[in-house]
Amino acid sequence: MLQQLKLAVSGAQILFVAFGAMVLVPILTGLNPALALLGAGVGTLLFQLLTRRKVPVFLGSSFAFIAPIIYSLDKWGMGATMFGLFAAGFMYFVFAALIRWRGLGAVHKLLPPVVIGPVIMVIGLSVAVVASQMAMGQADGKQVIEYTSSLLLSCFTFAVTVLVAVFGSKMMKLIPILIGVAAGYTAALLAGMVDTAPIAAAPWFAVPTFVAPEVNIQAALFMLPVAIAPAIEHIGGIMAIGTVTGKDYAANPGLDKTLAGDGLGVCVAGLLGGPPVTTYGEVTGAVMITKNSNPTIMTWAAVFAVCMAFFGKFNAFLASIPMPVMGGVMVLLFGTIASLGLKTLIDAKVDLMRPKNLVIVSSVLTVGVGGMVVKFGDMAFAGVGLCAILAIALNLILPDRADSE
Repeated sequence: MLQQLKLAVSGAQILFVAFGAMVLVPILTGLNPALALLGAGVGTLLFQLLTRRKVPVFLGSSFAFIAPIIYSLDKWGMGATMFGLFAAGFMYFVFAALIRWRGLGAVHKLLPPVVIGPVIMVIGLSVAVVASQMAMGQADGKQVIEYTSSLLLSCFTFAVTVLVAVFGSKMMKLIPILIGVAAGYTAALLAGMVDTAPIAAAPWFAVPTFVAPEVNIQAALFMLPVAIAPAIEHIGGIMAIGTVTGKDYAANPGLDKTLAGDGLGVCVAGLLGGPPVTTYGEVTGAVMITKNSNPTIMTWAAVFAVCMAFFGKFNAFLASIPMPVMGGVMVLLFGTIASLGLKTLIDAKVDLMRPKNLVIVSSVLTVGVGGMVVKFGDMAFAGVGLCAILAIALNLILPDRADSE
């Protein structure tokens, strides 16, 4: 009993570490944070079922889908977006089958760093305008919160987050977003910028409002390529946690099984109405610091996440977070995502003097940041999905030659 209590406490700590990023995605995209918690909890439990509870990872909301979700909600609505997110999970099964058939080398050949790097950069940069508008208290180009107050609050939130990320302790550096949002919320509360009435009126126990998916092939085709980046991120996450624990999870239970488990979690999260899930680097960092790699702690974290999904007052509190607070965090967060894409290119020593590499990176960044849309009849491709298709196609078609050849 004492051992299980210790594991439960460790599980609560894991959820705390993952929490800030996990609920940030639905808050930014307009999805229900309660359903994000439910999807993350159920997704993690399904992942553990498929991997026979051998890998100590927790699946939380994926940042790769923020821009696509915002676009899809505006284009096709909530039901169609949920169907698209459900369909995105099948990309994981494709990679799982490919690895099982041809090995990990086939994935690296299809998706080298010169393809993945710029796509990840687009994930961050494509929503840079949204981040700046929220930091200024704007929505759809209209000033909804007083400009000066918004800018001061977002700058304060940004500054606290940066200070924690740079100068905080090891444990604090795992949750800079959570600390930044907490500080910003406190400042907004003191400044009278928070409406607490909905929190007081909310019930303690509340069943989340579920959204029925609507079959929409366009939304599915739009979301499928988006899953490429987080699927590759999943492989890196599994390798990273293996390095921390000293175990080869690529061999046992196998990358094909971990990818299938993550894909199943994405499918279920989409059906529930939450954002797709993925492995979290923050959780890997927590495992490294605490030296506790028992997969059971992830089970407890998942159970706590499911329970919190039905905590009505808590979800009302999340909904009360002022827009500039989230904007201040987003300015740093989306730039960080873009920087990770740049790091992918640097770590792989991608030579941009080679015409092929230069063409791929340049084209993907221009198409992604520029907001290009390619239409075929009623079907349209845009954003991260279009960039992923473009990068893969150019990598397969263009010859790999030096500029002197």
